[in-house]
Amino acid sequence: MDNKAHWEAKYRGASPDRLSWYQAEPEPSLSLIRAAVTGEARIIDVGGGASLLVDALLAAGYGRLTVLDLSAGALALARARLGSSAANVRWIEADILDASLPGEGYELWHDRAVFHFLTGAAERRRYLQRLRGALAQEGHVVIATFAPEEPPRCSGLDVVRYSPERLRAELGPGFHLVQDISYRHQTPDGRDQEFTYCHFRREPAGS
Repeated sequence: MDNKAHWEAKYRGASPDRLSWYQAEPEPSLSLIRAAVTGEARIIDVGGGASLLVDALLAAGYGRLTVLDLSAGALALARARLGSSAANVRWIEADILDASLPGEGYELWHDRAVFHFLTGAAERRRYLQRLRGALAQEGHVVIATFAPEEPPRCSGLDVVRYSPERLRAELGPGFHLVQDISYRHQTPDGRDQEFTYCHFRREPAGS
């Protein structure tokens, strides 16, 4: 089964609020985004799917939002939930590794739990090429992954676990780590998962 079929099956198989990654309150992503940029910022949520982060950002006054996900089913759930407000969001059904994104099109790149599913070095390089191409100069990256102590698999797939130091090394030169947070997520079935959240700032060109 390819990646798209895998995630489409996940969304068909359970109500969104029963999936392991469901958050009724999208923290700490929302707090990190609000601390980084104002409501005028162009924001992309990579792997946003049916997440409630887009709802929270719209409610907080952010009006230049893009949600990208591999799963058409996940995006359909989010659009249906938002109703008429969905028209205020740009929706992209695509694999981030192949997505065509505007050059320097976003002041903030958000990713909660896509990057840690990229287990191959070539996949990570392609992801980071998309990120660097689409992120504005001095833009922000908020990224969350499983912490080092978590199991090596999730949702039937292998994952890579990260400390803040390892994430910083993966992003490479040109990014400054502003803040990192250890966060315990509780799944709908009551399991605890430890996440590493990091906020990076792109350094000015030539610095």
